[in-house]
Amino acid sequence: MDFDTVFQENYPKVFRHIAYLSGNIQAAEDISQEVFSRLYQNPPEHANISAWLFKVANNLTYNHLRDEKARSAKESYLSVGEEDKVISIEDVVIRNQEVRQIRKALAALQERDRMCLLLKFSGYRYSEIAEVIGVEKTSVGTILARCQAKFMESFVREE
Repeated sequence: MDFDTVFQENYPKVFRHIAYLSGNIQAAEDISQEVFSRLYQNPPEHANISAWLFKVANNLTYNHLRDEKARSAKESYLSVGEEDKVISIEDVVIRNQEVRQIRKALAALQERDRMCLLLKFSGYRYSEIAEVIGVEKTSVGTILARCQAKFMESFVREE
């Protein structure tokens, strides 16, 4: 395995995927670095490095989101009554109606369906998607069609 080649080919996809999941560019940069650090230190035994990268990226991102949720809950408890809160640019962007609708529609999906859609729209092939979500390659098209229909139904309902 040539680490530089793997990095050049996969970093943009992994970064974009993590940014979708986390909604935070800075966190996506940090998590992406951690993913590739783990690849460098302990590469997988199998040949599908891309699927391994996404599995590690998913786990690290979900850990980050869980930690952020806990930290945020502690901060909101400690800052009750503060009147001069500053709204960051990220908060303004997140409040955008379309982004909220998309996130809500994605959240309404099961984890496997959400992952399948995100991987597909991040440019991954059916074989890579199949390995990440743990299904046969021949099932991915059907799963994607159903996921897209569920997403659209949920998205339209939110409008």
